[in-house]
Amino acid sequence: MSILEVTCPVCDEVLELSDADRAELSVGDAVVCDNCNAEMEVTANQGEDFELELLGILTTCPNCGEEFDVTEELLESAEEDSDTVVCPHCQARIELEFEDAPGEP
Repeated sequence: MSILEVTCPVCDEVLELSDADRAELSVGDAVVCDNCNAEMEVTANQGEDFELELLGILTTCPNCGEEFDVTEELLESAEEDSDTVVCPHCQARIELEFEDAPGEP
């Protein structure tokens, strides 16, 4: 059985999908990262072709308390080599923190 490794676009955690996992997924289904809870949509799943598109990760701004989705566009606008994003409500700079996956130090 082969394992497909997919890197989460939010936290860079490697998600492992077996052939059986992929057989259960259809285009339009969502895959959630175990590390940061980012939600990604399956956009292709045929043969060797498997693609995910980030839908977002729900976050609460510690400055204003408003919820917002951290999307691909928001991450792309972040500073290079940084996990800092800007709250769309109050413009506060927020450093994203990711929890270690269970079993990691």
